[in-house]
Amino acid sequence: MAKFNRPQIEEAVRMLIEGFGEDPNREGLVDTPKRVAKMYEEVFAGLGKNPEEYFETIFGEEHEELVLVKDIPFYSMCEHHLVPFFGVAHVAYIPRNGKVTGLSKLARAVETVAARPQLQERITSTVANVMMEKLEPYGVMVVLEAEHMCMTMRGIKKPGAKTVTSAVRGIFTTDSQARAEVLSLIKE
Repeated sequence: MAKFNRPQIEEAVRMLIEGFGEDPNREGLVDTPKRVAKMYEEVFAGLGKNPEEYFETIFGEEHEELVLVKDIPFYSMCEHHLVPFFGVAHVAYIPRNGKVTGLSKLARAVETVAARPQLQERITSTVANVMMEKLEPYGVMVVLEAEHMCMTMRGIKKPGAKTVTSAVRGIFTTDSQARAEVLSLIKE
């Protein structure tokens, strides 16, 4: 992957400002290309990072029941319009053979996958797939709820509309009671 190119982004933002019919040298806009480039570097910090790294440290614990971290705030940028979407993630798994990970690692994986031009569906499935591969649990369930600014400020213009996506792996695909338990705890 190419390295983040701040001067190229600054030039592109200057061209956008001119394309809008504005003067990029106007007092309020003169530093905007630098601010936008710096913001994009931060917002897209997940590019080139692999969420698998958060699951390298695994602890041995005699726990083979549900682990759920819910209401993990996240934000991302829609890859179709380059405007934000944001919401909360709920990440659940049932450890197998005592393989558990730090709770913060679940949030870090969501954050890393979200920090790139993205689709909500891809964040959901990527986090679930990485957890299944690295933790080898009985099952994983990831649910994201988000508001997309591309639906709020343009197009259909429906502020407050939420998109919910889920990725269900392992035991959660066949055990409706286990799946219902997670969904019930998310709603609490």
